[in-house]
Amino acid sequence: MIHRFANPTRFLAIAKPLTPLLFYSGLIMVLGACGWGILYSPDERLLGNTVKFIYIHVPFAWLAIGGWTGIAISSIAQLVWRHPLASIAARAIAPIGAIFAALCIITGSLWAKPTWGTWWVWDGRLTSVLVLFFLYLGYIALANASSDKGQVSRVTAVYGVIGAVNIPIINRSVIWWESLHQKASITLSGSSIDSTYLLPLFISVIGFTLIFSATVIMRMRSALANIKIEARMRRMAEDTQDIGA
Repeated sequence: MIHRFANPTRFLAIAKPLTPLLFYSGLIMVLGACGWGILYSPDERLLGNTVKFIYIHVPFAWLAIGGWTGIAISSIAQLVWRHPLASIAARAIAPIGAIFAALCIITGSLWAKPTWGTWWVWDGRLTSVLVLFFLYLGYIALANASSDKGQVSRVTAVYGVIGAVNIPIINRSVIWWESLHQKASITLSGSSIDSTYLLPLFISVIGFTLIFSATVIMRMRSALANIKIEARMRRMAEDTQDIGA
């Protein structure tokens, strides 16, 4: 199954129509959920009107974590199965994940100021997310330094796997260390969030996930197109040399 879409031509045939479908579906869901949540959900008893940051901050946080999870899985596929699209996928994810991590930190700070009275505290959750952002920047730098035809080196792939150690640290940080950040509101056992906020949040998360996925696919398509152009230019250069000889 993992090699089913290893053929770039087969992947592109599916990715081309899928990209706008994912993007515009996600955009509609995000706009609808945020509009619904911001305009119609009531102020929360303790957080007041600032609770409405939840509709953008939580999706940014989840997808920042999900993005690195995708990098780690793609890196394993590259190292173990030598999947031809794995490194391209990982490289496509990295800048989008970095943007979402940055937006998570920014929206979290905007939410923290009226709630905690400060823009930032060096607690486990916030610090580990900041580390995730820098891990993304490190991955991008390594990928750019070691890229070959739009792909990444084995060293970069190993970095992608090792960086995944930070994911459980982010998840458990509010339990392991004293933190101003609230404990997890949504777990496998259920949710402590009232349905008034939960439903638009759920739709917003799905919408942002679709946009994230569409953007990654667009970057993968662009990378494959560049590889194809480079290969064609190289063949033309070789043919010109042969004619000249």
